[in-house]
Amino acid sequence: MGELTLRRRLEPTLQVDVWEVTLNDEHLMSSLFTVAEIALGTLGLAALSGADFDVVVGGLGLGYTAREVKRDPRVRSMRVIEALGEVIDWHERGLLPLADELASDPRCDFVHGDFFAMVADGLPFGTGAPKQCDAVLVDIDHTPHHMLHPSHAPFYTAAGLALLADRIVPGGVFGLWSDAPPDAAFVATVETVFASCVAHVVSFPNFHTDAESANTVYIATTATA
Repeated sequence: MGELTLRRRLEPTLQVDVWEVTLNDEHLMSSLFTVAEIALGTLGLAALSGADFDVVVGGLGLGYTAREVKRDPRVRSMRVIEALGEVIDWHERGLLPLADELASDPRCDFVHGDFFAMVADGLPFGTGAPKQCDAVLVDIDHTPHHMLHPSHAPFYTAAGLALLADRIVPGGVFGLWSDAPPDAAFVATVETVFASCVAHVVSFPNFHTDAESANTVYIATTATA
């Protein structure tokens, strides 16, 4: 999809090290602002009851959602699907701040592959993955309408989401991170497939603007059996 760059720099205002990833000239992620990525894991697992969860994380990035998932002792396995092999390599080489914590956990499996193609084609989420999992938490595109690649668009339709719902157990969870305010039309689309969908606004301080910024985390649940 273009030139992928990992940069580590000193943020002079806060005097902290920052890791940033860009694709061509497009900013993908930063370790400065991770509150909503963490909330994706927290809110997604909070919507589950029981234990021994099999979780799929769509998009590895800097690993903040994956780390939040692995912190829950109820999680039995976590498969993190990442289309960009370089991102997995950065973790395996210990170049990112959470790399060792994730790579050393036997429950965590990095899977190099296209998450959207896996859903569309019914492919397993990695070797030995169960046919259905308890939660699928996705942080890949900027929003359901602002995507990294046009091929992702079918996933956000009712038909695409129905394919995903078939991969989640009854009473399971689909979570999605978005960089935009809650989208009522998207919630309505999700609710044609899932039993419920709630858009959580996750706010955090932004020192660049000296004000609050916010992302959205959508949490949808499948119907119980």
